[in-house]
Amino acid sequence: MIKKVLRSSVIGLLLGVCSLVGFGGPRQTKNKSDEDIAALKKQVRALEEGQQQILQELRELKKLLEAGTISPAVRSSPVATLNVRGEPFKGEPGARIAIVEYSDFECPFCGKYSREIYPQIVDRYVKTGKVRYYFRDLPLPIHPNALPAALAARCAGDQGKFWEMHDSLFANQAALSPKDFADRAVALGLDQAKFNDCFTRAKYADAIRRVASGARQMGIDGTPAFAIGQVRPDGEVITVNQVALGADSFDEFKAVLDEVLAAAAQK
Repeated sequence: MIKKVLRSSVIGLLLGVCSLVGFGGPRQTKNKSDEDIAALKKQVRALEEGQQQILQELRELKKLLEAGTISPAVRSSPVATLNVRGEPFKGEPGARIAIVEYSDFECPFCGKYSREIYPQIVDRYVKTGKVRYYFRDLPLPIHPNALPAALAARCAGDQGKFWEMHDSLFANQAALSPKDFADRAVALGLDQAKFNDCFTRAKYADAIRRVASGARQMGIDGTPAFAIGQVRPDGEVITVNQVALGADSFDEFKAVLDEVLAAAAQK
């Protein structure tokens, strides 16, 4: 199904290129007015922007297909440990199992997961005390607004509104400009001066880059991805034993999570 969609996108892209050739080709007559030429140039720019967006999505689809991350495949990974001391999480401190989501605020698959699957995980596993839920930023280079959005969420977190900003960003992924972040800060009741200072200084940029580096060491190079494991007694370290890539449906994710919970219950 995904391959079929990919071919359709390629066809759409080729049609866009052909349109561009038509607009800029020799059919333009010499007596076109400056106004007409300006209008044509505007249309060409719009088509070019659309073409670039399609190319970005195609590259992301290709990357996910090659990595086998379209559907939520669980793979065994070498035992890894994640230090989560001081990181915000949802859930009860006493939960024995933790999910660490690696995500990108501009990634369409992450947005779909956040709006359709994540709320069910929160209701059935986090609110019931079974799971702690962590969020780590993995902004992909093909998404220019992902890092600024991640900075905005972290800066909101300084004022206790990380999850509220997280939900707002994923609710409308088309609004990821600096003005959009400022508007969200106002809507969330944040101190604007503190938020703007944090965002302008890119306070959390280095921390986000360190997270991305750690994700690559675990073989995570696409989003969304999920490190799942047990919380140590000190509550500050997670022993990761499984990495889930992609999330196509709640039922598929539930099967993975239930397997981890069942294994932990036997120990």
